[in-house]
Amino acid sequence: MPIDLGIYHRRLHKLAYYTRHSPFGLLPHRLLAKSIEPVLAEFARLPSEIQQQIRQRVDYCNRQNQPFTLSGSLTPVGLAGNFKRGSHTSAYYYDLAALLRYFPAEARFAYEFGDVTHIPAQPAFVKSRPIRSDNQHSVLLKLDSVRHFYIYPDRTPFAAKRDQLVWRGAAHQEQRLRFLRQYHDHPQCDVGCVHKQSIGQPYHRSFMSVGQQLQYKYILSIEGNDVATNLKWILASRSLCFMTTPVYETWLLEGLLQPEVHYVHLQPDYSDFEEKLAFYQQHPDAAERIIRNANAYMQPFFNSRQELITSLLVMQKYFELATDNQPAGDAEIF
Repeated sequence: MPIDLGIYHRRLHKLAYYTRHSPFGLLPHRLLAKSIEPVLAEFARLPSEIQQQIRQRVDYCNRQNQPFTLSGSLTPVGLAGNFKRGSHTSAYYYDLAALLRYFPAEARFAYEFGDVTHIPAQPAFVKSRPIRSDNQHSVLLKLDSVRHFYIYPDRTPFAAKRDQLVWRGAAHQEQRLRFLRQYHDHPQCDVGCVHKQSIGQPYHRSFMSVGQQLQYKYILSIEGNDVATNLKWILASRSLCFMTTPVYETWLLEGLLQPEVHYVHLQPDYSDFEEKLAFYQQHPDAAERIIRNANAYMQPFFNSRQELITSLLVMQKYFELATDNQPAGDAEIF
């Protein structure tokens, strides 16, 4: 049996992440602190077009435009090490701590870890939020990035892939079960639930790595508790993404994705699935056009320096609008 390198690729990705971030779990803020000024100076040197794109992302992630006062039990930046760092929250903590090091130890903030599907009672740093016009309290940051921004290199041309749609995952939510019940035995689909609780169900399937899934032309992305974890690596691949209109968004800004531009849109009941699949099977040029658009959408997220700049500006805007905090720097950004 050939070795599935996809499994080892993901394990090495996680090992590198936790090794790189381990100092944030061991050292105090005063030893990790860095000045934000060089980053702001780097932002100022960027071409005006790139600056404008970053400003737009900052305002989208942090929709607060008026000063606000925080209340309740808050965490000062300098005591960030007191976060609970269990198996569930450690990646959230590491990603947040890597940004907090650029801000004053006395600055206070609110945060919510995990799958956030509601609007917080006050402005808070979150990984995910509902796609709504009234979600100003949900300030998006790139949290749990080791899981949500895992990208597998896809070197297989679209034309060389299997002419089927694939999906693997845990199907506990109705929207996932709905698709599996309808299409688990469809000749153009290789889809199924890998969770042990589904053993005995007709839609139960064996595990399939990301690398194995990328051998298929079409990949389904279905939201779970909040966003679909596989969406990022699908959009970065040479496969075509099928999904319904997203309900939640993360640092990827899923609310800005356009149907039939970045992905193939499906109705919530999947009644148009067979029609859509047949169309793109018969029109591979249209499929590859969407793939190119999706790849282009993903490009800014691969620029580590601009990702840092954007993240820090989102956080700086938060601290400057919080009336009980000191300004996070002398430079004016907007």
